[in-house]
Amino acid sequence: MVLTGRVQIHSRRVFLGVVAAGSTALAGCGLFDDGPEPDPQPDPLQPLLDEALALAGAYDRVIVATPNLAARLTPLAEDHRAHATELTKLIGAAVASIAPSASAPAGPTDTTATLRKAEQAAQKTAVAACRAAPRERAALVGSIAACRATHAEALR
Repeated sequence: MVLTGRVQIHSRRVFLGVVAAGSTALAGCGLFDDGPEPDPQPDPLQPLLDEALALAGAYDRVIVATPNLAARLTPLAEDHRAHATELTKLIGAAVASIAPSASAPAGPTDTTATLRKAEQAAQKTAVAACRAAPRERAALVGSIAACRATHAEALR
């Protein structure tokens, strides 16, 4: 057999360069990556969700301890449950329960004054989260911050 076409001879450098590029591409796709996946970072709005649940629980404890305040405090607790529901949808978190917890006994410091302080602190957290949130999350976080500020005033 006679070859009539031009035969190209590639140098060893070219061959090694092609092999290196191919192995880098394969390594980047995870084919040769046997290490465990890094733990996912918690969502930046998780503290806001945790606060919403804690505030709802605090309201429930005061309502159980002081039933005559139920008409005044139940709507505020429900607001926090609504916030928790929306935050759960947004960040895809799993929440054990958002329902009222009537069995939680009130502690000696659970009063409307402590609720007001908790609302003020939570409002500051929500404002900071709103400033840091991307545009598509800022509206929800901003409305939560405004609601918390309103609650603090309602508890005067």
